Amino acid sequence: DEDLPVVSFGNLMTEGITLSRLGQHSKALGCFNDALKLREGDKHCLITRSKCFLKLGDTEKSLKDAEASLQIDKTFSEGLYQKAETLYTMGDFEFALVFFHRGRRLRPDLHKFQLGINKAEEAIVNCIGNPASVKLEVTEGVCFVSRQAESKKDNKQQQSKPTKDQKHMKKKSPKIERQLLGQLYADKVFLEKLLKDEDLMQSSTRQGMKVVDLVLGGISYLNCQRDFWQQQKPIYAREYERNAKRQQQEKKEKPSDINRSIAKTMEDIELLLARGSAEECFKKAERLLKSSPVWPEKEIPNKKELIANLHSFMGNAQLAMGQMEAALRSHKMDLDCARQNGLTDAVSRALDNIGHVYARMGKFQQAITTWEEKIPMAECSLEKAWLFHEIGWCYLELNKAERALDYGRKSLESANEEGDVEWQLHATVLVAQAQVKLKDYRSAILNFERALEKAKLVPSEAAQNGII
Repeated sequence: DEDLPVVSFGNLMTEGITLSRLGQHSKALGCFNDALKLREGDKHCLITRSKCFLKLGDTEKSLKDAEASLQIDKTFSEGLYQKAETLYTMGDFEFALVFFHRGRRLRPDLHKFQLGINKAEEAIVNCIGNPASVKLEVTEGVCFVSRQAESKKDNKQQQSKPTKDQKHMKKKSPKIERQLLGQLYADKVFLEKLLKDEDLMQSSTRQGMKVVDLVLGGISYLNCQRDFWQQQKPIYAREYERNAKRQQQEKKEKPSDINRSIAKTMEDIELLLARGSAEECFKKAERLLKSSPVWPEKEIPNKKELIANLHSFMGNAQLAMGQMEAALRSHKMDLDCARQNGLTDAVSRALDNIGHVYARMGKFQQAITTWEEKIPMAECSLEKAWLFHEIGWCYLELNKAERALDYGRKSLESANEEGDVEWQLHATVLVAQAQVKLKDYRSAILNFERALEKAKLVPSEAAQNGII
C-alpha cells in the first residue's frame, strides 16, 4: 500500500479534463466520479462532469449535475450556463432562454450568455413564431424542470404496452427524415432493418445487455435528434436558406484580378512575419498600404479591414526589429482604423499589441491600462488567463505585489475553467512570486510546489529547473 501513488482531487480533475479534451469522455467520466468521492459536492467538478455527460448524449444526468451545482451556489454562473445549454440540447428552448437571461443578469461581462439568448430566441421563433407572444414569469421561488423530466413518470406508465398509434406517432416520411438526419439517416435505416431479425433481437451481449434494448435505444436517440433539429431549424427554414444561398452564389461574380492579387500579397506578408523576415514583411506591407487609396471599394468590400490588418503587420514587424516607437504608432493607427469602422476583433487585436509594445518599453502602467480596456472583449477563459497573467506580471514589475497577486489568482481561475495546464503553471508561478514579494513565504512554497507538478505535466524541463 505504501508504494501506491497518492491520488489527489486536483490530479483527477486535470486528468479528466485532459481526457475529455482528447474526446475520451467515458474515461474522463471515471476520473470525475473518483474526484467527487474525494470532494463530494464540489460545484466545479459537478459542472465538468455535466459537460462530459452532455458530450456522451446523457442529457438527464447532465441536467442533474448542473442543478446540483446550483443547489450549492445559486449564483454560480457556470452552473446557470450549463443548465441552460443542457435544456437547449433537450429542446426546452423556453426554459433555456430563462436561464441564459438569468446568467446574463448575474454576469453581463460573459458574452456566452448573450449568444445563448440569441440562439434560444431563434429556435423559439422557428418553432412558434415571434417570441413576444410567449410570456414567461420569472420568479426566484420557481424551480424550472425540463419537459422531459416533468413527463418522465407519465412516459414510464405508457411504456408498458404501446399501442399501434404510439408506435407510429414518431414516424415521419423518409424524405423529411433524410433531410433532418443527414448522414445519420443511413444509421437509422440500418437499425430498423436489424429489428426485423428476430433471432438477433432475442440474443444478448457478453455484458448481459439485450440486443433489442440497444437497437431501440439507438433509434430513440436518433428520433430525439430528428425532433430537436426540426424544432431548431424547420425544413421550410432550411429550404429557404438553401434557395437564398443558391441565388446569392449565382449572382456572385468571380473575384477580380486586383482582389486575388491583394489576397495573395496578404498571405505572403503573414508568411514572412511567421518566418522571422521582419524587414521584408514591413516593406511588402508598406508598399501594399500605399496602393490602397486606388482600390475600388465595389470589388474590395473589406477594404477598411485590410488596411487595419496592414497597420497591424507593420507594427509587429517593427517590434521584431526593435523599433518600439514606430511599432506603437502603427498599432495605434490599427486601433483608430478599427474603431472608426466598427471592427470589434481588430480593436481587441490592436489593444493587445499596444499593451505588448508598452511592456517591452518598460511602460508597465500604460500596458496595464491598455490591457484592462481589452478585458471585456476577451471571448474565452483561455484568452482571459493570459491577459490577467500579463497584467499581473506588469504589477509585479511595478512592485505592486497585492495587485499582482489578485490578477494572478484571476488568471489561475480562468486557466482552471479552460482546463489548460500550461496557463495553470504560469498563473501559479505568478501567484507564488507575488507572495514572495509580500513575504508570505509559506504560501509561496506551496504554490511553487503546485507549479512544479504542473511543469511535470506540460512537460517543461526548463520550467521545472526554474521553479526548483
